[in-house]
Amino acid sequence: MKKILVSVAVLLSVFLYTGCKEKTSDENINLTKEVTFTKQGELSLLKSETDSVVASFNIEIADDEYKTQTGLMYRSSMEDNQAMLFIFPDEQMRSFFMKNTEFSLDILYFDANKKLINLHRETQPFNEASLPSTAPAKYVLEINGGLSEQWNLEAGDKMEFNRND
Repeated sequence: MKKILVSVAVLLSVFLYTGCKEKTSDENINLTKEVTFTKQGELSLLKSETDSVVASFNIEIADDEYKTQTGLMYRSSMEDNQAMLFIFPDEQMRSFFMKNTEFSLDILYFDANKKLINLHRETQPFNEASLPSTAPAKYVLEINGGLSEQWNLEAGDKMEFNRND
């Protein structure tokens, strides 16, 4: 039994020593790189009572697991004419948060008919509190914080978009 304990202690020491060794200069590679906007389509927001366009955006589309998990994290800003559109395969209750997001956003939830369900205005950067939809959503649009109030967006308004395929 004593031999086993000594062997475990030696292995643990070797593991801790090699696991905590200082990296050499060749290993000190900066793994963070700035994420830039990639235009993948265009989107318009329309007032429900008039069908008039109140805003147009170049959109980046998040439609796979990696993109939907990352979203606008690790970016320092976004132009006012840019937005990120999350497209999900189904309509269900959704919830977003601002973890690792450096700037305020308005988060807009849309149903499968592209009708605005609800929105969260001027979210707090880095806040991990849940920002849920109030009904099942298929699309989520992230725009710069404050823009939805500027355009007086409200539940019932609509969106249209096309992809650059």
